[in-house]
Amino acid sequence: MTRILVVEDEPGIALGLEDDLKMEGYEVETVADGIAAARRALEGPFDLILLDVMLPGKDGFEICRELRRSGLHTPIVMLTAKTQEAEKVLGFELGADDYVTKPFGTRELRARIKALLRRAAGVGAAPGAEPERYRFGDVEVDFCRAELRRGGQPVELTPIEFKLLALFVRERGRVLTREQLIDGAWGAETFTSARVADNHIANLRKKIEPDPANPRYLRNVRGMGYRFDG
Repeated sequence: MTRILVVEDEPGIALGLEDDLKMEGYEVETVADGIAAARRALEGPFDLILLDVMLPGKDGFEICRELRRSGLHTPIVMLTAKTQEAEKVLGFELGADDYVTKPFGTRELRARIKALLRRAAGVGAAPGAEPERYRFGDVEVDFCRAELRRGGQPVELTPIEFKLLALFVRERGRVLTREQLIDGAWGAETFTSARVADNHIANLRKKIEPDPANPRYLRNVRGMGYRFDG
């Protein structure tokens, strides 16, 4: 059974999420403070984490940073009442996979969860489309093991970043529009915006480019999209 960790300190919201997700067939555990959330997420295992930003003990951004630095690849959906774009960008830079602003509709949240779970199950496993291993510059990617090394050192990618990289390798040399990237990495039914895709690509560049400000491999094609020249 798919296990979801709900991290939410408002009892009414936490109970509503738990009831709704259980009705969808998920096994749900709820945690109300940041310190316990970080511990339980690492103890797991969970298939997805719904993570509120404003929490006692540790906030959601600190938890997300800690989990990604610990090597946890579990998909994370940030839940917050904050609407500033800078807050969303920070969440994605720290490794969040999606961002939902309160108040949110349960149908939308369920759709996002299902899309993330499908993508997580397929990380590095697009059938027969990319090589088992691929090297460019000082970067080596093992798609079977979902691992990336740069200069011989392991580099942690989020599930979305790995999905994007697999798509770029499959379609290397071709210009991909943002819509094609969203369909390929998030799924056609996603609510993801072009700006979110740009943020994930910017984060991916930081991990694979010698100079992210002047990319050698993952190039922007003005007015069209992106092209991978690895």
